Amino acid sequence: MQNKKAAVIDTETNWDDKVMSVGVAIAEINTWKLTDKKYYIITPECSAGGMYSSVMEMPNITVDLKGRRSAVMSDLINTLRSENIDSVFAYNANFDFKHMPELASFAWYDIMKLAAYKQYNHSIPECADCCGTGRLKRNYGVESIMHMLTDSCRYHEVHNALCDSVDELKIMRLLGHDFDVYKIARIN
Repeated sequence: MQNKKAAVIDTETNWDDKVMSVGVAIAEINTWKLTDKKYYIITPECSAGGMYSSVMEMPNITVDLKGRRSAVMSDLINTLRSENIDSVFAYNANFDFKHMPELASFAWYDIMKLAAYKQYNHSIPECADCCGTGRLKRNYGVESIMHMLTDSCRYHEVHNALCDSVDELKIMRLLGHDFDVYKIARIN
């Protein structure tokens, strides 16, 4: 697995449930260290507005490509292939997987399937209300999990696809699991 890479992907959707932006954090599999990132805005979907439209374009964030979905997906797939990436991770991966069928040929893994379970997340307190399977019954979104992992309530999710993909990668790094552990979290 030396020098092998994976991608953490996050999407934001508009009021019509269409993808309007995609953030990609590329990382080394053996360290979960960020090596590159890409940010896409999809037109005309971005014009329809959405819950997080106000943070779609921010001064400190470079948009790598703003264009039609076909151009964005083509560039994204070419980027993943040029990095020899065949594994894609996402928090609540079923949502992103469903919204990007163009990426179905990649192996998808759900970060939440480890982050929300006591047996995989050492920061879940003993007193936490969990199902018999060890999964938290509530409060297992990115923000809540980040609060647990960092032992701080200072983190707030930006809801910009690029920022969120980088944060989801950070969750993977803080969980400290090797790639092989994520095999139980594969969704396709």
